[in-house]
Amino acid sequence: MAGTRCRRHRHLDAPLEVVEARDRKGLYAKARRGELANFTGIDSRYETPVSPELHLDASGTQTPDELADQVIEHLRLAGKLAPAVEG
Repeated sequence: MAGTRCRRHRHLDAPLEVVEARDRKGLYAKARRGELANFTGIDSRYETPVSPELHLDASGTQTPDELADQVIEHLRLAGKLAPAVEG
């Protein structure tokens, strides 16, 4: 159908404790103090995607470079990025 967009799910997965520790803006702390309402993971439920196209484990078990490599490979397999040039 013309004009429709396909929704694609990519899931960057990290425990709430890790996300809070990485929160430079202090939004999670504000949400815990009740200063921000409906904040995902604090007072609003988070629903994990059932079967995302790409699942990245950002809990600290992989380096940022390893995660980036996974994204690049995903984009290559999807035809959104040219194959790597061997050289």
